[in-house]
Amino acid sequence: METESSKRNRRLRLMLIPVVMLLIYLLSYLMDPNNAFWICSIQGGFQKLVIELFLDLALSWAIIETSTGIAHRLEKRFPWEGSSLIRFLLQTTLIIISVGVLLYLQDLMFTVIYGNINFTVQERLSIWQFFMVTILVSVMVSAVHTGYFLLERWKISMSEASDLRLKTLEFKEIAMQAELQSLKLQLDPHFMFNNFSTLAELINENTQTATLFLENLSRVYRYMIQNLKKDLVQLKDEMAFVSAFIYLIGIRHGDNVRVHIDLDNTVLTQFVPPITVQLLIENAIKHNRATAQSPLVIHIYSVDQKSITVTNNIQLITNALPSTSLGLQNIQDRYRLLASRLPEIIKTSDQFCVVIPLIEF
Repeated sequence: METESSKRNRRLRLMLIPVVMLLIYLLSYLMDPNNAFWICSIQGGFQKLVIELFLDLALSWAIIETSTGIAHRLEKRFPWEGSSLIRFLLQTTLIIISVGVLLYLQDLMFTVIYGNINFTVQERLSIWQFFMVTILVSVMVSAVHTGYFLLERWKISMSEASDLRLKTLEFKEIAMQAELQSLKLQLDPHFMFNNFSTLAELINENTQTATLFLENLSRVYRYMIQNLKKDLVQLKDEMAFVSAFIYLIGIRHGDNVRVHIDLDNTVLTQFVPPITVQLLIENAIKHNRATAQSPLVIHIYSVDQKSITVTNNIQLITNALPSTSLGLQNIQDRYRLLASRLPEIIKTSDQFCVVIPLIEF
């Protein structure tokens, strides 16, 4: 399908046809205003004048199409950015040769129409002047086309640079929000108080379990600190972090919170934004009741190699504060900048489900 830019270029080339013809006539006249060619053209009659105008328009059209066509084809092999001198010499040479062929074909057309004509020395000189003017105009057309092409390229580059700057600023803003969200989780007094309170109790009750709890707590905080500024991590690293987090949850909540992981090994080499799965687990625990009679069940599984799914049963805490959705918004904002697919959120009357796309990196 023809693009808007192609249509605009085609219209511009059509508009240049009479301009090129008039430019050839003007330069030829300025070089030799007393040339007998002008008198012969006027005295040759209307039919001859129309034929010559038609042939000159056809020549102008052929010059434009040939000049622009050569420039387009050379751009693929010898772009201006990499080999300017070679491109200039090669493009100029090809245009001169092509215009020479076109002029030769036009001369054949005149011979077919008018037959062989014996020209005087002055007339041959005029013909050569016309040839030189035509070649000069062809080079000028190529220069104008190249200038227009480079100007359009510059405008596109400036637009892309502007878009990139805006995207960079947006990314920095989202990254800052992600860092703040992670820092809030690290320094959340409630989270720290619960874990250290649990650790203090375990030290008195079971030293071995306390040691394991402290090791997993260290792994959780180490992962958060190490990956705070990373855009992507391998799923296997994220799940190792999640396992440490699940251990802490298991010590604090026992069987009231049950996390089942069913991931195929093939998906573990794919990538996700860091702390994505942990945020979904934390959201589920934060907003739902978890009791021995009604345990909170979280399931992390893969159906294909393109995504993983995190689900939990819905049993909302009564009189809870309204959800701010910061965790989910944080995940979606990072995916919007890092991937072509966004997480899919599916909520039914009894189940909350988030489909997390996996990213190849």
